[in-house]
Amino acid sequence: MESTRQAKIARLLQKELSELFRRQTAALGGVLVSVSAVRVSPDLSVAKGYLSIFPSDKADEILTNINNSAKSIRFELAKIVRYQLRKMPELSFFIDDSLDYIEHIDNLLKQDPSLHKNDEQE
Repeated sequence: MESTRQAKIARLLQKELSELFRRQTAALGGVLVSVSAVRVSPDLSVAKGYLSIFPSDKADEILTNINNSAKSIRFELAKIVRYQLRKMPELSFFIDDSLDYIEHIDNLLKQDPSLHKNDEQE
């Protein structure tokens, strides 16, 4: 169960990371990185950011670059939130594939006509 403090820090980090990535990816053009969720450990020492990256064919390459520069991202983020947080958590980033999963399920439902027959009979 996430505490109120964890939730507040997670929301703050998500908001500021989103803005940071928006500014950094504006120079790349054609790449969109959004922070879909941030999870903070109970001791507030580790934050995991879940990213949605478009186009998804570049996602692994971009995620690798982001993880390689996690220390500089942490430094930039610490400067932004220095008045809200006493100690900046360590950052690690992961691909959020929930949208891909939803799309996959949607495609499966569209392909299987037997699922739709049950809806019509009820």
